[in-house]
Amino acid sequence: MSATPKTSKALTRRSFLQTGMVTGFVLPSTVLGQPPNRARPKAGDWLVFDGGEKSGERITPALLELDQRPVAALAKEPETETLRDGSRLNRVMVTKLDLARLDNATGDLTADGVIAYSAVCTHTGCDVTNWDPDNLFMACPCHESKFDVYNNAKVVGGPAPRPLAVLPLRLDGDAIVIADIFQGRVGFTQQF
Repeated sequence: MSATPKTSKALTRRSFLQTGMVTGFVLPSTVLGQPPNRARPKAGDWLVFDGGEKSGERITPALLELDQRPVAALAKEPETETLRDGSRLNRVMVTKLDLARLDNATGDLTADGVIAYSAVCTHTGCDVTNWDPDNLFMACPCHESKFDVYNNAKVVGGPAPRPLAVLPLRLDGDAIVIADIFQGRVGFTQQF
């Protein structure tokens, strides 16, 4: 008789469980992708207020005042009504501008003068929440980068290396709808 144990190619309980665990974790993430609330805003999504007494309400030009502090907003998928709030990179700041003062490139991205810029600074990724009412600039509170809302969020002060990304908009009746994906990179690029 031989002292060597026989090896079997049959599926053991342990290998079956290991295969099942790998398949159970890897396959759903591959097939299903990211959760819907983390998906980036896309054409056809609604634009809704993010916070305050109007939170979740669809944004219309009539609800915004000309040249006022931008308000926080998020995209909402209209069929499932999924709020795209799973990533801070989806947050935008929305303001209403005077169409007569806009250059053509910026005007083409608005819905009746309403424009949506990324709320994430291109310098180090802070939230761009400050407002310079005298110059009509969005401003980052971390390192004082300033962005000209009338000129496609061009950097006009501070260390930010590039403009804020813009989310093109269009009107659907009287409500604002996203017309396309973000134009420009959202957030900052890490330097090493």
